[in-house]
Amino acid sequence: MKKMIVAGLIAAGMMSATPAFAALQCGNDASGFTRWVQEFKQVAPSHGISQSVLDRAFADVVYNRGTIRADRGQKSFKLSFDEFMKKRGGAAIISRGKQMKASNAALFATIERRFGVPAGPIIAIWGMETGFGSYMGNEHTLSAVATLSYDCRRSDYFTEQLYAALQLVARGDLSPSARGAAHGEIGQTQFLPLNVIRFGADGDGDGHIDLVRSRADALSSTANFLKGHGWQPGAGYQPGEPNFNAIAGWNAAVVYQRAIAYIGQQIDGGR
Repeated sequence: MKKMIVAGLIAAGMMSATPAFAALQCGNDASGFTRWVQEFKQVAPSHGISQSVLDRAFADVVYNRGTIRADRGQKSFKLSFDEFMKKRGGAAIISRGKQMKASNAALFATIERRFGVPAGPIIAIWGMETGFGSYMGNEHTLSAVATLSYDCRRSDYFTEQLYAALQLVARGDLSPSARGAAHGEIGQTQFLPLNVIRFGADGDGDGHIDLVRSRADALSSTANFLKGHGWQPGAGYQPGEPNFNAIAGWNAAVVYQRAIAYIGQQIDGGR
């Protein structure tokens, strides 16, 4: 029987990281980042992060200007539904998504049995996020998360993500050299580190969660995320239906939610 690793919340000691971090001086440019890293590394061991993990994880961390540009420039979520679908290649995702469903039928059947989530919305997310794993980003993951932890705009939120990323490094599920999306998202469906801790699932049974190289892990984890956000097996997922709220848990932008629901329905054949 395949082993599913679904970790709970970060250990209680680590969850206290945010208030401790609040005492650190955030910044809105690169000038204070080196100082902030040194201060963070002094605080982190009191929240369960070993010095060896800190040394490995921060060896190549730098202030990531590309991450800041991306964080300030998320304009597509303000488009109309039709504009968003055109910009994000909705028709192509539907067409290829149907092919991916057929060629991975056994995997999606297994996922639906385990998590109660049909193929359509999982494939829609997969296609929307990375073009079915074809492009997962090229930003240094730990630099991205550390930069956003230091940045004043959402410092508390990304501090939790940074501690989660360090936990993944400690257990061997995130390489210190890993690269991904601009906000530190990982893998074929773009999980933030804390969501890997909470919802990551070992879909291929190898004892690790590899959202980059393992299609089974990435898609099983996506289904488990939706299940963890209230997905009800057999219920609808269009706007106004019970499972639409689970899709809303994935991304707060309504236009994105509607696109995933629509694309998923087309892939599932009107389901």
